[in-house]
Amino acid sequence: MPQIRPITDMRNTTEISNLCHAKREPIFITKNGYGDMVVMSMETYDELLETAATDAAIAEAEAEFAKSGKLYDAREELRALRRKYLG
Repeated sequence: MPQIRPITDMRNTTEISNLCHAKREPIFITKNGYGDMVVMSMETYDELLETAATDAAIAEAEAEFAKSGKLYDAREELRALRRKYLG
């Protein structure tokens, strides 16, 4: 369940930091009852970026397949890359 906190809770930075690390998910900060900011640990942010990059790579591969209709065998492609770059 998402953590939603008022902006006044930001005065206690240690508590917010501990909560970010313990929950490993973003904390939503409200101002005057409306969403204003999102706070998260660096680890959670890095995971979010990694997930976004993976999703983008998958979408790119799916678009390439939809365009060309060509599939590659992973084992053959890895062998070819090893021969090319590792001799």
